[in-house]
Amino acid sequence: MRYAFRRYLPFAAMLCCVSVTSAQPRPVVLELFTSEGCSSCPPADAYVGKLSARSDVLALSFHVDYWDDLGWRDRFALPQSAARQSTYARNLGRSSVYTPQLVVDGREDNVGSAATAIARALSEKRDGTPVRVSLRDAEVLVELGAYPNASSSEVVLIAYLRHAVSVIGRGENAGRTLEEFNIVRAIRTLGSWKGQAQSFNVSVSSLPPDATDVAVLVQPFGQAPIIGAAARAVR
Repeated sequence: MRYAFRRYLPFAAMLCCVSVTSAQPRPVVLELFTSEGCSSCPPADAYVGKLSARSDVLALSFHVDYWDDLGWRDRFALPQSAARQSTYARNLGRSSVYTPQLVVDGREDNVGSAATAIARALSEKRDGTPVRVSLRDAEVLVELGAYPNASSSEVVLIAYLRHAVSVIGRGENAGRTLEEFNIVRAIRTLGSWKGQAQSFNVSVSSLPPDATDVAVLVQPFGQAPIIGAAARAVR
């Protein structure tokens, strides 16, 4: 199995205040950094597809663009995905970025799949700020419950495409048909949060036209471990 290592990349309201303190424990958040140009990535993509069916897991595939110069341009690659991965690399003490990289709850990474780490994360108590995502009048409503003594955090909206099939014409995966899941199409910071009950709204029409779902992640600034997460379909 071959892995790709690259240099660091530059890291480049409508209030609806209802109680969300009784929300279910947040899902375990899995972030796969992948590329259609990486021959080691398809098994990890399939693994994310399997995990995406679980209600206690929020799995997201971030396609990076630094493989695009090796024969195949990934149509889903985003510079913001590569920048997010670079920040994780610094925080996790990695000397470089690589694919496939699976980050669990923003606190540890694994190559490709991480059955042991995921099982451990699922077995642990996942507390943090309650988050609820709903739709109203063609808007995505994001509601955060109060969480005393919380670290100052950013609230990030991630629009993603639930499923796609890609026929690869060149590069390491030339001739293969890849099935991909929960593909990130946009990353948007909604604002900051300091532990108070707070709401944000986003027009569905402002999302990428191919996005079928949205996820909301709450992370202390600097991309520390995730303390809040929720998702829902928008189309």
